[in-house]
Amino acid sequence: MNTTILLLLFAPLVGFLINTCFGKSLGKTISGVLGTTAIVVSFLCAICLFSQINANGKSFTFHLADWFSIGNIKINFSFLFDQLSVLWLLFVTGIGALIHLYSISYMHEDENMHKFFSYLNLFVFFMIALVAGSNLLIMFIGWEGVGLCSYLLIGFWYKNQDYNDAAKKAFIMNRIGDLGFLIGIFILGFHFQTLEFLEIKALLGKDVITPSLLSIAALCLFIGACGKSAQLPLATWLPDAMAGPTPVSALIHAATMVTAGIFMITRMNFLFDLTPEIQNVIAIVGAITAIVAASIGLVQNDIKKVLAYSTVSQLGLMFLALGLGAYEVAVFHVITHAFFKACLFLGSGSVIHALHGEQDMRNMGGLRKVMPITFWTMMISTLAISGIFPFSGFWSKDEILMTAFHSNIPLWVVGSIASIMTAFYMFRLMYLSFFNEFRGTEEQKHHLHESPALITIPLVILATLAAIGGAISLPGHSWLNHYLAPLFAHKSHEAHTLGTTEYTLMAVATIGALLGIAIAYSKYLKKKEIPVADSEVQGLHKVLSNKYYLDEIYMATIVKPIYMISNFAKKYVEKFISKAVIGLGGATYALSIKGKKIQNGNIGVYLFAFIFGMVGFLVYVFIIRDVK
Repeated sequence: MNTTILLLLFAPLVGFLINTCFGKSLGKTISGVLGTTAIVVSFLCAICLFSQINANGKSFTFHLADWFSIGNIKINFSFLFDQLSVLWLLFVTGIGALIHLYSISYMHEDENMHKFFSYLNLFVFFMIALVAGSNLLIMFIGWEGVGLCSYLLIGFWYKNQDYNDAAKKAFIMNRIGDLGFLIGIFILGFHFQTLEFLEIKALLGKDVITPSLLSIAALCLFIGACGKSAQLPLATWLPDAMAGPTPVSALIHAATMVTAGIFMITRMNFLFDLTPEIQNVIAIVGAITAIVAASIGLVQNDIKKVLAYSTVSQLGLMFLALGLGAYEVAVFHVITHAFFKACLFLGSGSVIHALHGEQDMRNMGGLRKVMPITFWTMMISTLAISGIFPFSGFWSKDEILMTAFHSNIPLWVVGSIASIMTAFYMFRLMYLSFFNEFRGTEEQKHHLHESPALITIPLVILATLAAIGGAISLPGHSWLNHYLAPLFAHKSHEAHTLGTTEYTLMAVATIGALLGIAIAYSKYLKKKEIPVADSEVQGLHKVLSNKYYLDEIYMATIVKPIYMISNFAKKYVEKFISKAVIGLGGATYALSIKGKKIQNGNIGVYLFAFIFGMVGFLVYVFIIRDVK
């Protein structure tokens, strides 16, 4: 078992090191196969750990090494393998392996393919550290590591300045959230004298921390989650992350980085259960993020931007579930979302690959005839994310909405409206991209073709999971809830017993989804409408197209004032400090010039100085000191 754990942890790191040092000389194909094999090894190890924990239900801690101690706080390099971490590792490494396989074909023309795979391997390594760490500090290392890798991957095509700006934006906005996370870690470490999850959980039942300080710590951790999982007001970096290659978008949006915030809150559920006021904040922020992102997604014309805002919206629904204390429901939607969103992103990459880089849906259309595998896999995933029975998204989204209805009806209304919007903009994407006549250039039309097997095989696997993945948590018989039950102090949310209310809610959610689909069908398939040019957008449409001017607001209220302060400091403060330092140095130099004239080699002067000094010493010893 120790060997299995070491392979799980370090196979991606070894893949990163080999590709970094020797990838250029190994060639594109070998570097791609090597990077993919490293993640497959980790996936197989995760399956072994899952089978063991599923069989006996017992978690365990793997101690790798002692790290350091400060006072009474001892930090170990150790890893916790329980139901939550092993389940997360399964889809991180499993979907990660499919994305690596996809990338072998997708990135084959790129001259820096070996570097791309080294970054992907490092990304998965840090995500494994984040998920498996037994304490907050190991989690923070993984947390910062995935932030670094996202910067490297978003800006992978660094010759384009817009892509560099997007990478910097993601990095900086994540640092804002990470500061909150770090403050929360300091508060918990200071008061509990430990950062181990299991020890903090045990100590929380002994009232060793004041409720107000506990709330501050929980709020700081939530701020960190907002940055990593793109919740308002730290959500605007995620759509810009589309600047990276499509496999990066799939990896960040589906299985790894953006789920880190949900994982952290679920891992610390024993803390958030004691701070209901922070849970309310989480639920409200999640609901607002869900509907704001969904409304922006209604008018996006870039196929990847639609999926990006969809991700932000779905993450909002997950935070809504977390805020309501339904941690296992949030985890359920994380899993199903990983399936259908990875498929949708990789499918969009297949479309972009066929159109030689075209991402504007206004220049697509009619692709279902020439790309049947891409079309059907994306259609299955679209039905799943829209909440259509019996696909996976129906079950997980229905659980969230049911929980919201029983806890807070206004939040249920907001979540339901966001779900209707999701169905509309996702079928808008499908109708504009795959139906009616092709609207691109003749050259593009001439070269249209289905993507190669290395691209379509991951799509088929993910579409299959998107179709049947909901079976892990069916109403009345939820394997997932039973599996995760040992992690939660409260009785795990059992799958809802289906009564009249539940059937009614399911019907309302389905009718809402069908309504969104019907509106999209009427506009974009029946009437064959094409979104207008960006310059012709007006009114509310313009507000949505400009993302509620959030970036402009941040620029006016945060970025420009910081620039003004920095310019003032550079022009006046820095000049004053510079002159003061130079003046002090000049004065010292002038005194030294004067002082060295005393050292002129004249013995008479030296004797005078000696006698003067001795007289002064005697006066102090025998007169002045006695007077005192």
